[in-house]
Amino acid sequence: MSKKALWIKNASQVVTAKENKGPLAGKEMRNLTVIENGSVWIEGDQIVTVGTTKELEQKYERERNDATIIDASHKIVTPGLIDPHTHAVYAGSREEEFYRRFERPTSYLDLLEEGGGIHSTVVQTQEEYAYRIYQQSYERLTSFLAHGVTTIEVKSGYGLELETELKQLQIAKMLNDTHAVDVVSTFLGAHVVPLVYKKDTQKYVNLLIHEMIPRISSYNLAAFNDAVCLPNAFSFKQCQEILEAGKRYGMLPKIHADPFEYCRGAELAAEVGAISADYLLYASDEGLKKLAEKRIVATLLPGNSLFVGMKWPDARKMIDLGVPVTLSTDCNPGSSPTTSQQFVMNLACMNMNMSPEEVLVATTLNAAHAINQGDKIGSIEAGKQADLAIFNVSSYRTLQYQYGLNHIDCVVKKGEVVVENGKVL
Repeated sequence: MSKKALWIKNASQVVTAKENKGPLAGKEMRNLTVIENGSVWIEGDQIVTVGTTKELEQKYERERNDATIIDASHKIVTPGLIDPHTHAVYAGSREEEFYRRFERPTSYLDLLEEGGGIHSTVVQTQEEYAYRIYQQSYERLTSFLAHGVTTIEVKSGYGLELETELKQLQIAKMLNDTHAVDVVSTFLGAHVVPLVYKKDTQKYVNLLIHEMIPRISSYNLAAFNDAVCLPNAFSFKQCQEILEAGKRYGMLPKIHADPFEYCRGAELAAEVGAISADYLLYASDEGLKKLAEKRIVATLLPGNSLFVGMKWPDARKMIDLGVPVTLSTDCNPGSSPTTSQQFVMNLACMNMNMSPEEVLVATTLNAAHAINQGDKIGSIEAGKQADLAIFNVSSYRTLQYQYGLNHIDCVVKKGEVVVENGKVL
């Protein structure tokens, strides 16, 4: 027996970007389609028709009486939000580091040098049982879902040796199989240099290239391969070697580019054909122009700027140069412990001079392209997967005006209602 059609009707606005065979850039990022008194007809896990409620009432005059109906009066419907850069699978907490900052100001990089920071989470993740990490991460995904996120990217990188990197990626796969939120995985063995390789970084790079990447590829656990380009982590040449090795094993490159200082990270992203370049706080204009030429998505992480006190990403410059921009929570225990993509959207408007239209494009269609899913999700169009967020506001602009709130009323994932009246089912 086939499942009933799902009919969302009477929405104050159905709001979406339109798929354009690639991420949107420049003035394109302001081009939203807004359907007043909008309606969406869903069959199975696919969007079938989008239009006004009157149009769909006429088109489905016979079928509508048998459909499951969501009355979205005084609400807006958008694509499900997408988070394209997270470290959401990990063990433990770094609260003590956070509070210690008030007693003894310590920079993020200084913590690393002292063996804290990421190294602290590495130890906790290595030592924790897999089922406990799974439980903790499942709860994080449920919080993402409650805030309207229907797909996230998850990186490894809290293992820094094969066994724990595999553990993280296997947990991410289990989450994808068992949670409503879709999980796309990235191998980030080149997160930081393990303390035991501090005097011989190249030895660890060789381990990544010749052992870890081939093994992870053989298990088909990661769609992407990422590296942190930073002088006290991995050099330009080493990142190039790591990312090219991943490509040979079918993993698309991503890169943490120019996060704390200029390292030619954006230029490297263009050179290796990365699907996204993330951070970009200190990227050169020349590097940004190369990203624009190749339509490589810039993933910006305003939560880091707020939490750690880093500079704000220059989204305005990037958009004006024609770089496609997306936004992410960067959910992680040390520099951005949040699961609210809505709050990140607020930060981008208030501190990065992005418009409400640009922010919505950034967290839907452009985010989909940053994880190579643009043909499947990220916009409300016939033939795309029925991943939708229904917000309890009457205009998409209110999402950024009333900041710091969770406006979610309902979430539809693959045609199924998974959040109703603000509660995860």
